[in-house]
This record gives sequence, C-alpha cells and structure tokens, in this order.
Amino acid sequence: MIIPAGRRELEGQLSLPADARGLVLFAHGSGSSRFSHRNQQVAAALRARGLGTVLLDLLTTDEEHQAARAPQPHFDVPLLASRLVEVTEWIQGRRAAHDLPLAYFGAGTGAAAALIAAARRPQSIFAVVSRGGRPDLARDALERVQAPTLFIVGGEDAAVLELNEDALDRIPAHTHLVVVPGATRLFEEPGALYEVGRLANDWFLDALGARRLSSAHAPG
Repeated sequence: MIIPAGRRELEGQLSLPADARGLVLFAHGSGSSRFSHRNQQVAAALRARGLGTVLLDLLTTDEEHQAARAPQPHFDVPLLASRLVEVTEWIQGRRAAHDLPLAYFGAGTGAAAALIAAARRPQSIFAVVSRGGRPDLARDALERVQAPTLFIVGGEDAAVLELNEDALDRIPAHTHLVVVPGATRLFEEPGALYEVGRLANDWFLDALGARRLSSAHAPG
C-alpha cells in the first residue's frame, strides 16, 4: 500500500487481524526494508497474538539508492523520525485503525527513529520495543519518551549493549533491558528471533492492554 508522508509517498504493508488488540508500526534499520525476513518474522509472531502490524519503508526508493551510493554511511535519523510521525498521523485517520492503541518496534537505527517519534507523540504511542537498537542516536529525545520501552540486545553485541544500558536511566517511563544469550546484532542464531517475538508480544500486550483498560474506564 502507498502511505502519504508529507510530500512523499512511502510503501508499506498494513495487516490487521480480526479484533486486533493494538497496532505496531515497524521502523527498520539502515540497509533493510519492509521485506526484511527478521521484521517479517517478528511481525508474524505479533499478528498471531492479535496485534496488527505496519511494515514500512521510511525512505523512498530513490532516497534508498542515494544513501547506498554515499561514500560514507549517513543515517538521517531525524528524517526517519519525522516520516514515522507522519505515518502515525495517517494511520490514526484510517477508520479501521483509529481506535487502536499504537506502538513502535524499531531495529538498529530504526529504533532511534522510533524513540524520537514516541517523544514527539506521547499521547499517541503507548509502547516501544527496540531490537539491537541505537538509542544513542536519539539521545536528545530520551528524556521525553513517556511510552514504556523494552530494549532487547544480543548477548554477543557488547558495544550496543553498553549503549542500551546507558539509555535505560535517561528515559523517565518504565524501561526494561533483556539480553538474549548467544545472539549477535542481527539475531540470526537459532531461536533468537523467536525469543525477540515472544518478548515483544508480552511487552506490547501488557502496555496496550493497560491502555485499553484505562480508556474503557475513563469518564465519558
């Protein structure tokens, strides 16, 4: 499907199970796409538990090609975050999804974009999960993140683990760090992505379920 984001059109996949309990927007890392088998596997695990998913590319095809040709890697995280906010606003305007609590799942540099976007939309985003994320690239936004945030890091990824440990104390919302033993940055080891899906499911269902419960009991 085509998703408008400002003056750009982005490509994405919106999947809503019957009686969806929430909707999770994915922000993938640099060099990946909405077809990433890692995110596709996690998204399938979420849908199996009744969560809707939006897998999307935050850059256009031309922008991806330009980034690939750059002599040095350049991660325009603020741009990715702005696109994610625009997609979030568009999703909220869709009849099929406007009543669903929203959450973000970010991987790599996409996790930094998800954290910045969550800080910009504290009334809209109710949970964040980061897989092997780079929260240091969202450092200036961390103190404004109000959504409960789960950091999942591979046990063999020492550098990223240190960055995630530092981010824990900077976010005022409820945070938790889980280290998956034996996993490296891409979680390609047997069973690693299964564990990511299980952890993400539990986190999202707890946070989004609490949101729906509080909304149901809010004064009308």
